[in-house]
Amino acid sequence: MAIALPVGEAVAQARAMQRSPAPATAKLSFIGLADNDRVPGKLTVRFAISGMEIAPAGQAKRNAGHHHLLIDTGLPALDQPIPSDFNHIHFGGGQTEAEIALTPGRHTLQLLFADHNHVPHDPPVVSERITVEVAADPADKPRSAAARGGRVFFVDLKDGATIPTRAKIRFGIEGIVITPAGTVSANGGHHHLLVDAEVPALDREIPSDFNHLHFGRGQTEVELSLPPGEHTLQLLLGDHEHVPHDPPVMSERIRVRVVDTAQAGSVASAAPAAGAGRPRTAAPNDAAVYFIYPKDGATIFPSSTIRFGLRNMGVAPAGVAKPNTGHHHLLVDVPTPALGEPIPSDLNHIHLGGGQTERRITLPPGKHTLQLLLADANHVPHDPPVMTERITVTVMAGGRRPARRR
Repeated sequence: MAIALPVGEAVAQARAMQRSPAPATAKLSFIGLADNDRVPGKLTVRFAISGMEIAPAGQAKRNAGHHHLLIDTGLPALDQPIPSDFNHIHFGGGQTEAEIALTPGRHTLQLLFADHNHVPHDPPVVSERITVEVAADPADKPRSAAARGGRVFFVDLKDGATIPTRAKIRFGIEGIVITPAGTVSANGGHHHLLVDAEVPALDREIPSDFNHLHFGRGQTEVELSLPPGEHTLQLLLGDHEHVPHDPPVMSERIRVRVVDTAQAGSVASAAPAAGAGRPRTAAPNDAAVYFIYPKDGATIFPSSTIRFGLRNMGVAPAGVAKPNTGHHHLLVDVPTPALGEPIPSDLNHIHLGGGQTERRITLPPGKHTLQLLLADANHVPHDPPVMTERITVTVMAGGRRPARRR
């Protein structure tokens, strides 16, 4: 009885969980990936949601949620939180894409949207379950050997340190040469910073998200933004393909206490300099925002849906302050605004503060410029700014594409 009672209570609690409602028109799908596609072993999977907004896990919001990718598994129980394992991958930071690795053979992929508690909506918002095939590799790629005595470490940062909410984290290396991602070296690699994360699988590519920051250009420091509280940090070296070495080269996992900058005392020097405008939220150096549609030089309809993606950061609605997240702004026919102030909100500066990853706009015929600019919870661009190049599109007259010549 002493064992059965808590189990029964847990079941009762699970059954009592309420599912968040979803619009019947909501639609979830893969972008650029179809049933029976042949794909490489490492591929970027992109997700699209319409009729709902993206919000990170833990943020309760009506008609909103975040993505989950199901690999080689059926739908889980729809009235329970989605499991978190290698077959059920969570994107609780609001990510809209993921780089995954699949073994040779056939695999099934399916997307499932869920609310702030990771519980699917009612009715469930789920994509078609597709099958993809990965061709057999000509040969297994061995892990890069690490030099004996090689190590990575934090510079001037010890276990138990107190740091401000915005701090410069420096990393060092000994016995190994720093080489950018994609550059094969007999004794080289680049840093990855694990934030509040366990060491990932050592025989596969290190994930790229706001808990696993890549420094593929060979950077040895980052301006990191974290909320107040206790956090863990760890360095892990990766080779030209972001795979840990054999044996792995990693630092000790340290704990830091993050406090508001005004309370940071002696470490307040890491705060932004006075007179530099509003404090800007740090962004990973390799974060990128991009247009999924249209591309530079495209001809589009007067009323078109503009779709956009985000890499190495997550999407969070305006007003939600989470590290390494932000929301999109679409700039139409205007130059890039001041980067130290909130982005204006008008017909030329379109805010997607709900975490949307697409927007239907109507433009008059002729040439127009489009640009994407990410911003933090207060609509202020990040530091460094995460933005696209300004692209040019041509809006056709009327609603039909020019007829092809026979």
